Amino acid sequence: MSKLIIIRENSGSGKTTVAKTLQQKLGHNIMLISQDVIRRDILCVHDGLDTKALPLIKELILYGKNKCDIVILEGILNSSWYQTLFELAKSKFKDKIFAYYYDIPFEETIVRHQTKSNCNEFGENDMKLWWNEKDFNKTL
Repeated sequence: MSKLIIIRENSGSGKTTVAKTLQQKLGHNIMLISQDVIRRDILCVHDGLDTKALPLIKELILYGKNKCDIVILEGILNSSWYQTLFELAKSKFKDKIFAYYYDIPFEETIVRHQTKSNCNEFGENDMKLWWNEKDFNKTL
């Protein structure tokens, strides 16, 4: 049975780096779904309630469940906006979900953001607007 690893937190917390490293360490047949890649690169849509990225992410985790040993899903994944995704994941992966939420202070995410290749695409003011303090999810 396929496993689902979910890595969530605010922007600049290191989730993408950890998810990519984990995929490499785990080997073949490990699917990595990055919320930002889906939303920004593939669909070019904004995040938020009823984002057009949500249906595609759902389809991808279902594909991963049926075809891959492990699916890694990483992103901010605001628990209010992505609740239906978490419910779908719970119903399909059952007790094979390993969900992690990074609880990193805002100031640290700013420091980390400055080390990223896209640090000039957005800055501290944008990150403050997106900040969602202690966005724990009880579904998973």
